[in-house]
Amino acid sequence: MGLVLVFIAGVGLLPWYMLQDGLWSFQWLSGYPMSPEQAPALFLLLQGKNLWLAPVVAMALLGLAATLAPLQTRVRGEVIGWLGFLGLVYMLLQGYGFGLQGWSFEILGNWFGPTEQRQFGMGYGAIVAGMSMLWMFTWGLSVSGRITQDPFVSGALGSIIGLVALFIMVPVFQMLLAAFRGDEGLALGALAERLFDPKIWRLQCLNGVGQCGVAWNSLALAVAVGLGSTLLGLAFALVLTRTRVPFKGFFKSLSLLPIITPPFVIGLSVILLLGLSGVVTQWIGQVFGIEPTRWIYGFWGVFLAQLLAFTPISFMVLIGVVEAISPAMEEASQTLRANNWVTFKTVTWPLMRPGLANAFLLGFIESMADFGNPLVLGGNFNVLSTDVFFAIVGSQNDQGRAAVLAIILLVFTIGAFVLQNVWLGKKRYITVSGKGDSGMHPPLPPFISAGAIAITLAWTVFTLVIYFMIVYGSFVELWGRDWSLTYKHYVKGFEIAFNDFGLHWKGSAWSSLGTTLTIAIVSAPLTAAIGLVTAWLLTRQQFAGKQMFEFGTMLSFAIPGTVIGVSYIVAFNVPPIELTGTAAILVICFVFRNMPVGVRSGIASLSQIDKSLDEASLTLRASSATTFRRITLPLIRPAILSALVYSFVRTMTAISAVIFLVSAQHDMATSYIIGRVENNEYGIAIAYSTVLIVIMLLAVLMFQAITNGRQLGRRGMRDSTSTAAFAGST
Repeated sequence: MGLVLVFIAGVGLLPWYMLQDGLWSFQWLSGYPMSPEQAPALFLLLQGKNLWLAPVVAMALLGLAATLAPLQTRVRGEVIGWLGFLGLVYMLLQGYGFGLQGWSFEILGNWFGPTEQRQFGMGYGAIVAGMSMLWMFTWGLSVSGRITQDPFVSGALGSIIGLVALFIMVPVFQMLLAAFRGDEGLALGALAERLFDPKIWRLQCLNGVGQCGVAWNSLALAVAVGLGSTLLGLAFALVLTRTRVPFKGFFKSLSLLPIITPPFVIGLSVILLLGLSGVVTQWIGQVFGIEPTRWIYGFWGVFLAQLLAFTPISFMVLIGVVEAISPAMEEASQTLRANNWVTFKTVTWPLMRPGLANAFLLGFIESMADFGNPLVLGGNFNVLSTDVFFAIVGSQNDQGRAAVLAIILLVFTIGAFVLQNVWLGKKRYITVSGKGDSGMHPPLPPFISAGAIAITLAWTVFTLVIYFMIVYGSFVELWGRDWSLTYKHYVKGFEIAFNDFGLHWKGSAWSSLGTTLTIAIVSAPLTAAIGLVTAWLLTRQQFAGKQMFEFGTMLSFAIPGTVIGVSYIVAFNVPPIELTGTAAILVICFVFRNMPVGVRSGIASLSQIDKSLDEASLTLRASSATTFRRITLPLIRPAILSALVYSFVRTMTAISAVIFLVSAQHDMATSYIIGRVENNEYGIAIAYSTVLIVIMLLAVLMFQAITNGRQLGRRGMRDSTSTAAFAGST
């Protein structure tokens, strides 16, 4: 009954088409409900307009009749399910078909209205009606017995599939279709010509007489960054959970700093430190007489910057995995007279494999899709993401080449995904069961403990130096030339004044900062919710097309932001979903761009929690929704925090997709900073970046306090700082 009432509200109460001034302006109430621009679908029909909406309203009324009729539950499920399915299909057809560009299906004559009538972008009424029809369909499938899942599971699965299809598959498909477009339309020859371009696959770098193609450059860089970030993240995780080093809170905070920093800022700081005129380079030249070179521009510079930027992601994934390993298993190994090294090699390391695999996969994909660091430090070392950018916005404006490069990137991503599954195999990695957890972790082997501490300390010192350069650079007159101290960059960006009307945000950066914070606060919980529900479906439910569904959730993460931005412009610039220039397109882009981190974190976390806990709850007649809320969610708090933190900070620091989606009304912080960099105003750009770092660090600490951490057994009492609340994800 509830779903049908929501459907009726969508067609009879809410404006069917997009409101130009937004829902919260309330200006639309002046013409509601009779004005065509603010009217619900029912009122449009009563005025004899937009007759193509009649079937939608009719299905809402039929659904109400089926709910009130004395039907058996199974029969009612069949009727409601078919109404939802037919209504959803009809909405898609009429949205993408007749009425889209002012034409109608000739086979139906002029029943749908004259050809000059045009359908505008769908509004709140259409969105509510569409979602309610989708839920009616999934509810009907469950109640009628056509699928085994209960209504909550089927509804969640249908919602995720629908959202992924609409906001990932459709835009990407439209963008990739450009790979087949030639001078005479679609052709395989155009694809082959672009795909086998020597600039993509050449191997002259192997014999030292030239450069390798962008495909091999990207693959080598991604593998190196994936391995390096995983090992560094593991070292941090082991030090913070298995050793007694002091100041663990400081290490946790510092480990997250790179991920809350705009990527190109790290690149600029690396140049200032290790570039041709860098502080360290000049000191080495003076002390050791070594001639400064431009070695930082190329593979090693990009590798160093990406390692600094993406190690926190691996740490976020791995710290929860290390924590969740049951000490009882390790104690059992030692009871059988195994020493610390044998226990680590045969028990601890194998149980960390899901986290290691997921950490490598995320590092690999992040490196593939990274745009800022290769743009700043790449030099002559070209990668796929930057080539996609220049193919789109450069003088060549070749969307076909950009699409082919995106296809190659997807192939590499699929390969990494397959290798991950092969390495994990079908083994079980459950460490959290319904039994009480007792015991304490044995100490690490001495050489592993010493090595992890040494690596962590060295990387910490390097990170501190990098961030000292960032903060110091925001207070100098001209970064790299005039090092006299000044506050003018902060004043220009964040000045506050008082006038006759009260407080006045005079600084040029306030507008973009307010928009960025709003978008980040809205998108973070949505990202966490969708990502973790998706992970729960993948690990706890069985359904057809499961692997394809999992790959679909990773698709937006694997494609460079430049491609995502352009594909969103192509897909959502015209009805029926008309979002270009709105804040909604930014929220949607960030939600589905960052969702894979929540998915991978949730999968790694849920793989360690025994399904018997869920089964016990279901045996006690709790619904799937109650089991998910009261059993699953409390056990994956680190994954929730990981998704919240990652989504928030990536929204604050995203560059590539934002460049295409911002508007004059909705400018973002990173696009503002890029504009200052293009105008050679490095001081205000660094000052703004410093402010963003402080804001995001405070937000992370707030998320940590809200979600808290999970504590398993006596090790939680032994060292409360070892709960993975700060950055643990699995």
